[in-house]
Amino acid sequence: MDIHEYQAKQLLRSYGVTSPPGECAFTAEEAELAARRLGGGRWAVKAQILAGDRGLAGGVKMAASEPDVREAARAMLGSRLVTPQTDGEGEPVRRVYVETVCETASEHYLALGLDRAASRITLVGSDAGGSSIESVAGEQPERIARVAIDPMEGLRAADARRLAADIGLGGPPAGDAERLMIGLYDAFVAFDASLVEINPLALTRDGALLALDAKMSIDDNALFRHRDIEALREHEPDGRLDRAHHGFNYIALDGDIGCVVNGAGLAMATMDILELHGGAPANFLDVPPAAGRDRITAACRLVLENPRVKAMLVNVVGGGITRCDAVAEALAAACRAAGRSVPIVARFEGVNRELARKVLRDTGVGAEHADSLGDAAARAVRAAAGVAGS
Repeated sequence: MDIHEYQAKQLLRSYGVTSPPGECAFTAEEAELAARRLGGGRWAVKAQILAGDRGLAGGVKMAASEPDVREAARAMLGSRLVTPQTDGEGEPVRRVYVETVCETASEHYLALGLDRAASRITLVGSDAGGSSIESVAGEQPERIARVAIDPMEGLRAADARRLAADIGLGGPPAGDAERLMIGLYDAFVAFDASLVEINPLALTRDGALLALDAKMSIDDNALFRHRDIEALREHEPDGRLDRAHHGFNYIALDGDIGCVVNGAGLAMATMDILELHGGAPANFLDVPPAAGRDRITAACRLVLENPRVKAMLVNVVGGGITRCDAVAEALAAACRAAGRSVPIVARFEGVNRELARKVLRDTGVGAEHADSLGDAAARAVRAAAGVAGS
């Protein structure tokens, strides 16, 4: 789960990671009032989207007067920002963050992430703050410093000091840099984060260290421990809110055949077979075996409500906890709730297969039934293309 810059800064402040004063605004008038309250004479107006590289796309504007803040916010709000980290349609800007501008002496990069291969949290830093860290790592790897952290010991002060020196924060700033890094690590652990990134971390002309930008990703599997953070999902796109609340794995793709499958391996095989027959899946969806009707209904509805979907392929193997008829009942409920119908091809195998087919007939869901995955995929591809099946 990703959160916005201003939300990440709020969470990090309680761990000693300071940032310039700022306020979130949802209208141009709110942005102007925020600048008036903040004072300072110069402000940065930042579009709040869940993607990086905003500055390159016009998502960060400097303003030298309160009316300038208002106009910058007016231009951003309601627009769609296309950056190297979004798709071609971009992300809608629903809010901006107004922040006072500070005078910087130098800019640095700092991040904590999971190194799954080494089973370690890794602290990464660079003196190339404000730049694309991927480009720096590829072209100037000597400017990247790393510390692998033993989870039993945590981040040691000596390691933090060494990394501070490596990224140009030795000498007078070293003590503050050490405390900031340890606070960042404590926040990473406390919030069950998978990534915390500060870029740039600024050393101001008066010697303070400030996070000018912040990015944080929280492990979805740990959100039951952080209900206050989970509530921040309110405006997330692409079904992430439904996915989080109902506990299924869903990833939106660019195709036009919606997939409802129980089991991750079976879901991947289903997508492969679709592509083998010339089709393109609109999503990856793995409904867990223990999912009840409400969760399965939410999953089916999410697929149906995708405007790209021209046909749906249901591939369910009933066994153990999952029953085919339960999936059929959930699919029928989703069709009623979505208010939209598309051709459906269903392949049921295992527990209550015939009962599942009867449920769909009795509830008026006009599904084509297939006896094999290959046949189901071929039928779904034809249905998406508008070709009548046999």
